[in-house]
Amino acid sequence: MSKYRVQNPATGEIIETFDDATDAQIEQAVESADAVYREWRERSVQDRAAVVRRVAEIFLERKDELAHLIAVEMGKSVQESIDEVEFAASIIDYYGVHGPSLITDFEIPSTIPGKAYIEHRPVGTLLGVMPWNFPYYQVARFAAPNLVLGNTILLKHADICARSALTIQEIMEQAGVPVGGYQNVFASHDQIATLIADDRVQGISLTGSERAGAIIGAQAGRNLKKCVLELGGIDPMVVLDSDDVAAVAKQAWDFRVYNVGQVCNSNKRLIVMDDIYDEFVEELKKLATGLVPGDQLDLADGAFPPMSSRTAAETVHAQVQKAVAEGATLEVGGVLSDGSGAYYSPAVLTGVPRDSESYGVEMFGPVATVYRVSSDEEALELANDCALGLGGSVFSTDEARATRVARRLEVGMAHVNTIAAEAAELPFGGVKNSGFGREMGPIGIGEFANKRLFFVSA
Repeated sequence: MSKYRVQNPATGEIIETFDDATDAQIEQAVESADAVYREWRERSVQDRAAVVRRVAEIFLERKDELAHLIAVEMGKSVQESIDEVEFAASIIDYYGVHGPSLITDFEIPSTIPGKAYIEHRPVGTLLGVMPWNFPYYQVARFAAPNLVLGNTILLKHADICARSALTIQEIMEQAGVPVGGYQNVFASHDQIATLIADDRVQGISLTGSERAGAIIGAQAGRNLKKCVLELGGIDPMVVLDSDDVAAVAKQAWDFRVYNVGQVCNSNKRLIVMDDIYDEFVEELKKLATGLVPGDQLDLADGAFPPMSSRTAAETVHAQVQKAVAEGATLEVGGVLSDGSGAYYSPAVLTGVPRDSESYGVEMFGPVATVYRVSSDEEALELANDCALGLGGSVFSTDEARATRVARRLEVGMAHVNTIAAEAAELPFGGVKNSGFGREMGPIGIGEFANKRLFFVSA
């Protein structure tokens, strides 16, 4: 049976299956992408940007349809699915509107007689390997800037997002991207390696796990290909003080359980000052109590949607059980549903030992893990004691105090008094084992650009 499928995680029912790509189809896809690149790059940047703006318009025109697709595929509630479609459209539109100005040639001073310019030129066909947790958003931030730049795209999506993946290609072509300029490929791991090795593929972008990043990064390096890796995160949210602990706890909880906790830059470690810790944990427990499994297509108040798959739910459950075995306390939640549904009740976990294996593990599900600290230095030391470095935040009524701590976070995105600032114009990416490179914002469009020197002698 093909691994590419639509499987409702609420029930485990397989609704639709898709044929894996043959080697001949993969070769045809690369050949087509390369041929279209040679035409697409010659179009004016304004023409390419207009096509990309039209992609954003169609996303919004088909918003309800697109939202329903991913709600069924990976369990996101319909409202959160609509939010994602709108966010993806805003990113695509951002590059359609601002992309041309972000890659405009500019002159630099030269000590040699003549004029020196820096150009942003496309490099060729790119391969994207994208995850299931945000099926549209992840693709938008990779594909939109590169299409404006003049590159072409081969997109290998997660195996459970097959229908939405095909629909993205359909929208791209509907908007005017030449057939072959954006192609979905139902590729195997071996075929991905073949694509990375192909001379016609000039760059690779992966969003996924550390393990996947290490594999793709090694293959890219072996073939001297540029890659962007956006990997996992165990982002700290440091709460130094608060004049409304309940409100900060609510903010922490809402972000932690968004998308059922399946978010790379979720606030997975809540680091709370001793004098407000007990109240903070009690507030989290209140928020986690009494929640029931619900239908992601019609989610009632007090209900939570399924995780992306039964396997994902079982993985998080096993991680929490291991943490408890190592000395942590499961305060509330953490119940894996019976049957084939992918429901895991949102949980509050405290007392994870610093010397345990669980301490350094990313829990990609709705688990709020809380740590108690007694000084700013202890909070910072704990926040930075992590192999990952995606994002982080610091909360305090004293902005200067929070800023001092936040500036020392070893992350790609540091925040004061908000957990994660996210918008089309704001760059996204991490350091350490969270990967390298940036997506979105003014610098995202430069990752796969040939920043060429163009010199005209006087």
